Amino acid sequence: MEKVSGLSHLFVTVFLYSFSTFMVIPAITDVTMSAICPGKDECSLAIYLSALQQAITGLGTLFMMPLMGNLSDAYGRKVVLTVPMALTILPLVTLAYSRSKYFVYAYYVLKTITSMVCEGSVVCLALAYVADNITEKKRASAFGILSGITSCAFVCGNLFTRFISTEVTFQVATGGAVIAVVYMRIFLPESPLATAVISEKETECLLKKGSSKTSHFSNTTTSFSDAICLLRSSSTFSRIAIIAFFGSLAEIGLHGSLLYYLKAEYHYNKDQFADLMVINGIAATISQMLLMPILAPVLKEDKMVAVGLFFSCAQIVLYSLAWSSWVPYMAALFSAVSVFAPPCIRSIASKQVGPSEQGKAQGGIAGVCSLSNVVSPLIFSPLTALFLSDSAPFHFPGFSLMCCSLAAMIAFIQSTVIKVIPPVSTYRADSVEPLV
Repeated sequence: MEKVSGLSHLFVTVFLYSFSTFMVIPAITDVTMSAICPGKDECSLAIYLSALQQAITGLGTLFMMPLMGNLSDAYGRKVVLTVPMALTILPLVTLAYSRSKYFVYAYYVLKTITSMVCEGSVVCLALAYVADNITEKKRASAFGILSGITSCAFVCGNLFTRFISTEVTFQVATGGAVIAVVYMRIFLPESPLATAVISEKETECLLKKGSSKTSHFSNTTTSFSDAICLLRSSSTFSRIAIIAFFGSLAEIGLHGSLLYYLKAEYHYNKDQFADLMVINGIAATISQMLLMPILAPVLKEDKMVAVGLFFSCAQIVLYSLAWSSWVPYMAALFSAVSVFAPPCIRSIASKQVGPSEQGKAQGGIAGVCSLSNVVSPLIFSPLTALFLSDSAPFHFPGFSLMCCSLAAMIAFIQSTVIKVIPPVSTYRADSVEPLV
């Protein structure tokens, strides 16, 4: 009962946090362009500003995600989870106060700095928390439900944004982020497994007192090296990391280009962005909450990854070839299947390490995905700006999206040849001989 209660509080925490962060997405494109390029539907400066923020964030999270995962293994999920959730409030407060030009620039500076710690870390730590409390057989379904909670928050946040003003959007988002932190600190219990691991490590430190005074610190400062060793320790883990990288590369490229593409081609505004995201979110929520728990025990996780990535590729292609303003709404329905991939990838990764290293595993995968945050803006943002401008070499406004679909196709091809080795949950990952 205690585990069920802990998971329910975790789900509420993730919902409140995700609701607050997702509800600003439909508004931020309009806010940025209104401040930097007022009266225009195409603005290369806004695209490059978003790309710069994304690239710097990706470079920071590349090192921070493995560190956050290791810290959560050492000090507990709840303690470490407090940091990114609290930092998320800072950039939201900035735009809640004002959306003028200099406040928008201040938002991007704060967002870049805080996102190095916040971007993806809440989900990473939540997955580790779930893995602490769920058996391996039910883990894919549980990860799917957690993703469904996130998708549900995505729907609710965008629906809320659809019917309120931009000013109120950022004020509500700030309030929601504060409530999420307070709720988590009051109601979320520390993961029982993490508590046991901490007690064990503290006992070891007492027994070895005087022989090593920097045990936790030295372990956490080498977290990036630990992640590299983890990738080398299992062929399955390294292959799933490659799939995660290319899948994330396609997803981040899509999210970084799609809104500017729709703004330039079909003059979408905040409300239409919200409508599109609501359709995406509803399809994803129904699939993750209802279909995944049914399909996961029947189909193998690697098969679900492949199916999800195939439909992700098809969805991006349809976006890039959109011949009318209603086509993106139809493409959004593909999310009902494309959302299979991420939770199954995380589930496979979690089964390749021991119970005391779930933070390390999830942080390692998150770090690999963060690398795509660095690469994606360097490739897709210049292409988006070029093909939406008057100097495009040929008329194909969705060309950058078509390139994103190639990354999804590479991930799909990799997923068809992956061999899932039986889980090694009773062994430590760092005890496995690295592959030559």
